[in-house]
Amino acid sequence: MSGLPDGGSTEARSMFAQALGSDFDRLHPMLQRRFGVDPAAGYACVGTGVFSEVRRGAWWTVPFLKFGAYRNILFPERGANVPFTIENYPYTDGFGRPTVTFTRTLEVHPGKPRRFDATMVFSDTRGTVVDYLGSHQHLATDLQLAVREDGSLHLRSTALRFYEGPVQFTVPRFLTGSADLYEAYDDERQVYTIQLQVRNPLFGFLFGYRGEFTCAFPSVTGAEVPAGLKPLREELRN
Repeated sequence: MSGLPDGGSTEARSMFAQALGSDFDRLHPMLQRRFGVDPAAGYACVGTGVFSEVRRGAWWTVPFLKFGAYRNILFPERGANVPFTIENYPYTDGFGRPTVTFTRTLEVHPGKPRRFDATMVFSDTRGTVVDYLGSHQHLATDLQLAVREDGSLHLRSTALRFYEGPVQFTVPRFLTGSADLYEAYDDERQVYTIQLQVRNPLFGFLFGYRGEFTCAFPSVTGAEVPAGLKPLREELRN
């Protein structure tokens, strides 16, 4: 595992540091490094690992998940020991906002990768991190962040908002799901651990995964961000 690049520092006020305030210092140091990614910090976080389990809800959740796959939000496949990468690259978007990619690519079946696309910004108006979901930033949600007693991080999505042209509205809860993501660091094995559950208030469990990964922290500037990780459309409203 590589250290921070020359000139990189988690002292930069990353969007997660802004959202958590003094609680950011309670995160495990390796999570501070991971969530310290910011254009001003000058480094990215690139993780590789394995999901021991990728699962979905009952058969009637499949149409919902297939619809999500259309824009790299969710997908219906499930599996065990699934290789994946997670790429957090910082850049400044077309509206001048510090932005970080949260792109997860899974090889659920050989030759058929699946992606979760997300880009995150800090909203002064909302006072937290806004997560734009999918390849076109049509969907946005505020993140509730909490540092747990063991120094791990809990991220919970809130109401989902839809934006397209002049249209904007909050998606009814029964049509969407709320996500709970937990990230921690295992000192003994020197790996990050991750667990996600997406649930719908009416239909229950929709999708989830759990696994572990290691990270490298390459030096990077905005010009070096892989173009394929950026959204195809940017949305100013948050």
